[in-house]
Amino acid sequence: MHPMLNIAIRAARSAGSVIARAFENTDKVSVESKGSNDIVTNIDLEAEQIIIDTLLKSYPEHSIVSEERGVIEGTNPDYQWIIDPLDGTSNFVKGIPHFAVSIALKVKGKLDQAVIYDPIRGELFTASRGNGAQLNSLRVRVQAHKEVAGTILATGFPFKQKASTDAYLEMFKTLFLKTADIRRAGCASLDLAYVAAGRVDGFWELGLKPWDTAAGELMVIEAGGLVTDLMGGHNHSKSGNIVAGSPRLLKEILTDIRPHLTPAMKL
Repeated sequence: MHPMLNIAIRAARSAGSVIARAFENTDKVSVESKGSNDIVTNIDLEAEQIIIDTLLKSYPEHSIVSEERGVIEGTNPDYQWIIDPLDGTSNFVKGIPHFAVSIALKVKGKLDQAVIYDPIRGELFTASRGNGAQLNSLRVRVQAHKEVAGTILATGFPFKQKASTDAYLEMFKTLFLKTADIRRAGCASLDLAYVAAGRVDGFWELGLKPWDTAAGELMVIEAGGLVTDLMGGHNHSKSGNIVAGSPRLLKEILTDIRPHLTPAMKL
């Protein structure tokens, strides 16, 4: 195992232990609003600090981008960690056991290592550039569907970009009429991990942040899939609009949603 992946796993498990304990003692959870439809808890902050401390103890020169703390500049710009300490905070607060710790490492601008840890199920998704993706150390692969018909897709509603609701619902309708079903579970990192593991066949969502998708993106790619923006390009980390799946399935998803894109979604 790559030594940096090993440290990331240690960080994810430590943060996950704090999150799992808090999930069973909700009276110790305090919730604050960060903005419209956006919340943070004291557990997000505690888990994030654990991850940052663990990473910087081993690699003090590395940079970090985290959801709550923002950017921590390191002395070596070639290494950048991207952290979401608790993806699915709303699920966590509501007592829905579906959330995860997400940690990715970029080396010279390219995704290199990834960890997504579900502390409730004890499921550890990992990926290393060029070495595949694993679930609890067992190799996983995307489902190689050739068409949307008969598939199960995952998605997320654009709750932070409600101006995109009409366009999104048209995409949803077009795809729903062709698929076997569509899931909306509230945790983008696990959605991507599930694509990598073949549990769902594809995924699309609007308005995500890099810490939502970085680890999951590498997992999908290392599991044999593709990740693009809504135009099939590589602007998803900036636009926040993402599509993932096997190469042939992704191509059809893009074809189906393209008629419903607004001008802003094509950037």
